[in-house]
Amino acid sequence: MKYDYTNVKNIYIICGKTDMRKGIDGLATLVQDSFDLDPYGDSIFLFSGWSKDRYKCLYFDGNGFAMLYKRLDNGKLQWPKNENEVRNLSQQELRWLLEGLSMQQPKAIQQSPKSLF
Repeated sequence: MKYDYTNVKNIYIICGKTDMRKGIDGLATLVQDSFDLDPYGDSIFLFSGWSKDRYKCLYFDGNGFAMLYKRLDNGKLQWPKNENEVRNLSQQELRWLLEGLSMQQPKAIQQSPKSLF
């Protein structure tokens, strides 16, 4: 299955540490109950655990949930630490995060036209 996620309406990062043993149902319940967001909407939800070297991505495509799990071989994610916060990310902030960079970059980098993909 190949899907273009660049057109997804919202990209949410669940800040702090998430129990990475949770599966699709557990993560969807967390999104709904703890953050009052709709896991069935046109949104991607990102989660990370204690070690910050892995993340899960949850998405409902209209027919069912898809979950991506990735473990980095080198480096750590610059994951926000506030346990009770959810942030809505831009596509650019998502790229920075998944490349191991901070989501807050200096203005010179933000204005660079260079493609990261």
